Amino acid sequence: MADVIKFFTRSPWSAKLGLAIITLNIFCALFAPALAPYSETEIAGDVWEPPIWSEDAIPHYTPVILGTDHIGRDLFSRLMFGARNTITLAFVTTALAFFVGSIGGFMAATLKGWVDQTLSRVVDILMAFPTLILALVILSVMGTSIPVLIFVIALIDSTRVFRISRAVAMDIEVMEYVEASRLRGEGLWWVMKEEILPNALSPLVAEFGLRFCFVFLFISSLSFLGLGLQPPLADWGSMVRENSSAISFGILTPLIPAAAIAFLTVGVNLVVDWFLHRASGIKDV
Repeated sequence: MADVIKFFTRSPWSAKLGLAIITLNIFCALFAPALAPYSETEIAGDVWEPPIWSEDAIPHYTPVILGTDHIGRDLFSRLMFGARNTITLAFVTTALAFFVGSIGGFMAATLKGWVDQTLSRVVDILMAFPTLILALVILSVMGTSIPVLIFVIALIDSTRVFRISRAVAMDIEVMEYVEASRLRGEGLWWVMKEEILPNALSPLVAEFGLRFCFVFLFISSLSFLGLGLQPPLADWGSMVRENSSAISFGILTPLIPAAAIAFLTVGVNLVVDWFLHRASGIKDV
């Protein structure tokens, strides 16, 4: 634990800022029921009430910190529960995409031949379709339940993970220590787990952060189009869509969940940039 703390204390200020943003969002996601003054679906007041610091704010026994949404639910509470739903869904989807894509990429690089050709051509076919259009078609047919949503997005995103894991594994696979392990009689899974994975971990960890951002934004986009998490579940993308008409009346309610999406995305990218810089081996002048 001390080594981890020392590792992060030596990081640049941008990485520390990004880590603070990520920690804040994880804290809100984990303790949403305790932090939120209202439940996820509770009506707290009138439609689009202003926040408590506004001169037009309506007094409440339990204040609506950021005002209310299009049907009178507390926006702050919805943001807390939205962090739990959106971040958890994005993390699980990204982890599944990495599990499938990295195993496929390692197998293609290690076995070569018809395995590499078959997997690569399947990935090429999937990547030939525009991502959003492919997801919309599949979700329109299969429905928008949470398991289907995770499966579809993970399948689409695993093609990108396959590409980078295959490229990294092909560079590692020709190293002498990998050849030595094969001469010792080690099996495919041992070589992938003990030789390739540890040496491919740095670029894959950085790619995980980038993939998380893309998946997070992709889920928000699907929710904005009505094919993501379904009501009454709180989701930042759907919160933007539900309150979008407020802009016509000069009410900034939809900008709050949009800012939350941008806030987390910037934080993750700051940490990912630091990991990429460390993995590159370039020293600061």
